[in-house]
Amino acid sequence: MLFDTHVHLNARQFEEDREEVIKRAHEAGVEYMVVVGFDRETIPLAIEIAESHENIYAAVGWHPVDAIDMEDSDLEWIEELAAHPKVVAIGEMGLDYHWDKSPADVQKEVFKKQIQLAKKVQMPIIIHNREATQDIVDLLKEEKAEEVGGIMHCYSGSVEIAKECIEMNFYISLGGPVTFKNAKKPKEVAEAIDLDHLLVETDCPFLAPHPNRGTRNEPAYVKLVAEQVAELKGISLEEVGQTTTRNAFKLFKLDQ
Repeated sequence: MLFDTHVHLNARQFEEDREEVIKRAHEAGVEYMVVVGFDRETIPLAIEIAESHENIYAAVGWHPVDAIDMEDSDLEWIEELAAHPKVVAIGEMGLDYHWDKSPADVQKEVFKKQIQLAKKVQMPIIIHNREATQDIVDLLKEEKAEEVGGIMHCYSGSVEIAKECIEMNFYISLGGPVTFKNAKKPKEVAEAIDLDHLLVETDCPFLAPHPNRGTRNEPAYVKLVAEQVAELKGISLEEVGQTTTRNAFKLFKLDQ
């Protein structure tokens, strides 16, 4: 039993065969998923997919790359959607210094507003981080994000920062990169961090795990991520599946 905590089945890459992709996931033992919406286009579809499938949930938030496009009405909309029975988290949100579409100060302001919103509605947050680790950690502390906790999505940082995030009530989520031969840090994190603090994800259609690297990722491949974590820890795939699924249920406040 596996829980893919971060999928983008609402992406254009799945327009033609979304139901087949979901079926393959179930056949691979992926029983639960969270579809993440992050702008005006992807949020409604995330909710629509969650409404149509019993064990699929949604997260709603605003991506840092598009922070400059966010209006107050969008934040109000996200707050309204937080009351939807299938919405389990606010996000993805965070900072992305790789692309230069949204200035850093605008990203930080939108990030802060979403943390404050999550605390208001008492929901966990999903963190997107690209080349902005220290600023993210500082903002999480400044805004007291530990009150709601959440997920460090597709974590690629150090073991030390991972432990710092865990102290702030965050789970460390590993994706496809943990399977890459040259991905030293994710492997170190998988080995060092207790399974009770880990989640697994695909971030599909991006970051397909080995041996499918470079192709369209899909939820069924989260099994490859879990297998790699099991191998690195010297434990069974079943234990990884059961524990990470239990972790996700606890975080998202779902009944198991």
